[in-house]
Amino acid sequence: MESLNLVKGYGKINLSEDPASSLSTRRAAHKRRLAIALTLTLFLTLLICALVGAFIHASNSKDRTPSVSSNSADSLKAVCAVTQHPESCFDSISSLHSSPQKPDPEQFLNLSLQATIRELTNVSSLPKSLISKVNDPGTVSALKDCVSLFDDALSQLNQSAELLQVGPGEKALTDKKVKDMQTWISASMTDQDTCLEGLDEMGSPLVGEVKARVQNAKEYMSNTLAILSNMPSLLQKFGITLH
Repeated sequence: MESLNLVKGYGKINLSEDPASSLSTRRAAHKRRLAIALTLTLFLTLLICALVGAFIHASNSKDRTPSVSSNSADSLKAVCAVTQHPESCFDSISSLHSSPQKPDPEQFLNLSLQATIRELTNVSSLPKSLISKVNDPGTVSALKDCVSLFDDALSQLNQSAELLQVGPGEKALTDKKVKDMQTWISASMTDQDTCLEGLDEMGSPLVGEVKARVQNAKEYMSNTLAILSNMPSLLQKFGITLH
């Protein structure tokens, strides 16, 4: 009987000690751990991607942010910094007492042009007033040329100003407008130089007086042309694109 019981005892199978069952359990546990690891990896990857995306967006937004202050005076200084005469640029535009609500390079360009027209208008009568005071035929001839040259310069400045007068929804500046204005303002500067050269060639003692009187107008023209020539980079600083 005892032998039979031993055989029967040995014939019982303990499933918890079955190698095949234990291997299956370990495999199932391994799969669960692997699934958890993959899930965590995917989550971390998505989190990293989201953080990187947010960082890039923030960087791009920072790059698009104007690098100048929204304050009108600071904005004007930033614009005038591109000119050869930043002080006269700032003073001439500030003197108009017409600070734009939303200061930007296009508005300051318009104000600089208006200041230039005003200044040249003030001195354009100078050659006419001097003609009656001199007897030298050569000087008189040169002054008459100056009258014509100043009129031509004013005409070209006014043409430039007309390009900036646009209606609602219209583009203030385009590439073509910029090129046309550059041509006209440069020609206006040449007209003033030609006037002075004519007086100098005649040996007129008035050349110094005329030169001193038109100096501001020359600087204003130079400032306006510099702002216009640097418009793309200025607009970029203000976060604006040229139309």
